[in-house]
Amino acid sequence: MKVKDDRSHNQIYKPSYTTITRLKRRVDYIISQFDTSKPNDILEIGCGMGIMADMIAQKTESNILGIDLCVPFIQHAQRYFPRSNLSFAVMDFNKPGDFNGRQFDHIIGNGILHHLYFQLDEALTTIKKLLKPGGKIIFLEPNIYNPYCWVIFSFPFFRKKAHLEPAEMAFSKSFITKKLHSVGYENIKVEYRDFLLPGIPRFLVNPSIAVGALAERIPLLKMWSQSIFITAEN
Repeated sequence: MKVKDDRSHNQIYKPSYTTITRLKRRVDYIISQFDTSKPNDILEIGCGMGIMADMIAQKTESNILGIDLCVPFIQHAQRYFPRSNLSFAVMDFNKPGDFNGRQFDHIIGNGILHHLYFQLDEALTTIKKLLKPGGKIIFLEPNIYNPYCWVIFSFPFFRKKAHLEPAEMAFSKSFITKKLHSVGYENIKVEYRDFLLPGIPRFLVNPSIAVGALAERIPLLKMWSQSIFITAEN
């Protein structure tokens, strides 16, 4: 089950042992890309109710701004995650002027870019403008080659059942790599990661992690991973 935003689209999986475990693993992936020798200025796009931003704020000394278009999500985040190095705002990253010239060491997101599938060139260009020189983007996105993702995103019946946005579409490693190159990003790295699906029962979590860790090392099998892990520099 997912929590719907104020436009009635599914945006966030309801907290459970499985979804929290999955998110903690993703937070570790993201933090592994930080220069932890200094505090970083971080922007999370599509922060939802603020859970991932709060996890990162707990584990690092970075200053984090979480933004989302959904007013109830931001209100929830502001209420439940009052940390000195963490702030939230209803903002649209597509309007870089609203940031008053502020730039970030890292711009991160969990399942965000695929919502912008048909405007990805423009979105990646705008994100690049919000990065400091040498800054890095770090995103996890659904992999269209994963059988579950392929079914959900490819067929109108399942798209409707999942309450997907009209422009929402999973993509492949080669697709996002080409897009990043075309916009001018450097040191692009796109990896197949994570076989842990958010809706599975708790007793299957550890076996899924173990099997996934093995599958990520097998060239053809890893292409079926649930996500792709994207990093690139300005």
